[in-house]
Parts: sequence; C-alpha cells; structure tokens
Amino acid sequence: MLAMNHYNLSGPPGALDPLSNLSQWDTEMVEMESLAHQGNLTSDRPMSGGPIAAALSMTLGVISNIVALFILANAYSHQRRRSKATFLLFASSLVLTDFFGHIIPGALVLRLYLSGGVFPEAAAASSNGSTDPMCQFLGGSMVFFGLCPLFLGCAMAAERCLGVTQPLLHSSLVTTTRTKLSLSGIWLVALCVALLPCFQLGSYTYQHPNSWCFIKVLANDTQEADVAFVTLFSGLGLTSLGVALVCNTISGLTLVLARLRRRPSGYSSSHSHRSVAKSHDIEMVVQLVGIMVTSCICWSPLLIFGLMSVMRSYRGSIDKADMATYETLNLMGVRLASWNQILDPWVYILLRRAVLRKIYLITKRQADLNGSVLRRWEGNSFQSKSSENSPVNRI
Repeated sequence: MLAMNHYNLSGPPGALDPLSNLSQWDTEMVEMESLAHQGNLTSDRPMSGGPIAAALSMTLGVISNIVALFILANAYSHQRRRSKATFLLFASSLVLTDFFGHIIPGALVLRLYLSGGVFPEAAAASSNGSTDPMCQFLGGSMVFFGLCPLFLGCAMAAERCLGVTQPLLHSSLVTTTRTKLSLSGIWLVALCVALLPCFQLGSYTYQHPNSWCFIKVLANDTQEADVAFVTLFSGLGLTSLGVALVCNTISGLTLVLARLRRRPSGYSSSHSHRSVAKSHDIEMVVQLVGIMVTSCICWSPLLIFGLMSVMRSYRGSIDKADMATYETLNLMGVRLASWNQILDPWVYILLRRAVLRKIYLITKRQADLNGSVLRRWEGNSFQSKSSENSPVNRI
C-alpha cells in the first residue's frame, strides 16, 4: 500500500503524506486484529449446523424408542412364558430409559445450541467451581442415563445366562416382583453415582465447544475427587460391559453345545415344547449379543478417553496441542455414545425371531433361484456341446 501511494504522483495531495499513510496502516491493522479476535470468540461457539443435527438425532431417537416400546408392549401382553416375560420387562425398561435419556439431555443440549452456547468466561467460571444449575442437571442426566443402559444390559445378560445354564434355579429365583426390585435398584445406584458431585466428589463442567456438560476430565485444577469420580464412572461402565460379554459368551456356547448334542428322534409334545423354548432362548441371546456389541462400540471410546484424559490432566502432562486432541476425542466419544440410545431399539426390532425368519426365507429363496438359474444354464450348455459333437452336425 505504501509503495502504491509513493509512485502515484497524480493522486491527491494527502496521498503523499507519510503521516496519513501511517495512520491508515495502523487503522487497518487494528481492524484486522479486531476481526481476528471476533473470529477467535466465535470459534469457541457451536457451529451453525449444530441445531439441525441435534434436532434430527433427537427426532430419530424418539421415533425409534416409541416403535420399540409399542412392539415390546404388544409382545409382553401376549407372552405366557415367565422367562420370556422377564426378558421383555428388562427390555422395556431399557428402551424406556433410552427414551427419556434421549429426551431430557437432548432438549437441554438443543437449547444450548439454539442460544449459541455459553461464553468461554461462563464455562471457565463453571470449571473453577461456580455452580451452574443447568450444567449440573445436564451433567447428572448424562451420567445417569449413561450408566442405566450399561447396568440393564449387564443384568439382562446375567439373567439369561442363569436361565440357559440353570433353568430350575432360574425358575425358583427369578420372579416378576424380584425383577421389578432389581430394576429399581439399578436406577437407584445410577442416581446415587450421578448425585456424587452434590457431595463434593467430582464436578460437572461445560465441555468443548461449550454446548454440553459432563464430568470434569480436562482442567488445570483437576483434583483427586475428580479422578475418583471419573474412575468410578468408567470402571462401572467397563465392568458392566465385561460381565455382559462373559455371560453372553457362556449362554451362546451352552445353546450351541445343546444343539450339537441333540439326537434326531421321534417327535412328541414334550419335544416340540423344548424346541420352542430353545428357539426363544436363542432369540433372546442373539438380541443380547446385539445390545452388548452396540454398547461396546458406542460407550467404550468415551469411557476410555475420559479415564485417559483425567489421568493425564491430574499429572499435568497435557500441553495445548494435546488438550485440543483430547477435547476432540471426548466430543467424538459423547456423540458416539448418544447413538447407543438410537440403536438399542433397532437391535430389538430387527433381531426378533419373526424378522430373522423372514430374512432367512428371502435369502434362501434368492439362493434357490440363483441355483436353479445356474443349473439351467449348465444344462443348456451341456446340451449344446453334445449337439455340436454329434455325427450329423459334423457332416
């Protein structure tokens, strides 16, 4: 700019004044710094696409859970087997928990998105111990509705493992009343863990990009109570996934061995009744395996990243570059965990025995059709070769 004004001899008189050039340069520099400062402020706010994605995710989760609840209520009303009724009661509680876990935190996060999130000053005040009622409620809701599905999946796997391996003991121990007491105990334990910050054990703070609240895992003032709270949360979640994995593995192996040991014999009413019972057990175990795989994929990253983040933050071994990386990992982890509440209902909907039978029949019909076409093509090819090799065709 200075060079252009120096060689512009035909310009106005003020263009050759060095003081005027210097003042114009300083003004433009101040404007550029102001724009950069505004860009830094707005970069900490949620992106404009956030509300649309949050609204679509929330709508999909609500529809999925309502459809699953309708199917479960219809199946529970027509179910006569007690073991199947117990499983349906657990599954209905899981879907109902996922429904409210999608509605309550989702509405609060959507409200934060629509309001543009909180300013960095408010987020810093929250991380320094200032009480924000909405942040405390949102963080507690995410912990409560995060632990409940993991606990319920573990309880369902343990109940099915007992039913498959020890059916007589299962019939004497597992009743509807005890199942309801177990559900109440699961919800109570998850609620107690979520309320621990009210007793100064851990805390909830705004997380990057200041549009959601969770356990404080990344801060310069991480305390031993924060480490204990994150360790408890991640330990309970990972332990539930591990127990569910062991129980589902035992149930699956038991059903496979029972299938291999079965000898073909004359059909009777008792044999038919055992076959129906085994088919129900297989259906329930397949659904539990689907729920367990979904929970492992959706929740393991957040549980592991949170534990790694709080450990390194407590030791003070996180620099600015690592801080940005861990913030991104935790954000991706919580977004992946939110999909667990969307996928759980579809696991039950798609892995039902009626749906699997239809998929099997369609696949078998398609395979038979392809096989018949292949056999017809091979037969025509063989006939054409035979006719070419005949003496008449040679002449």
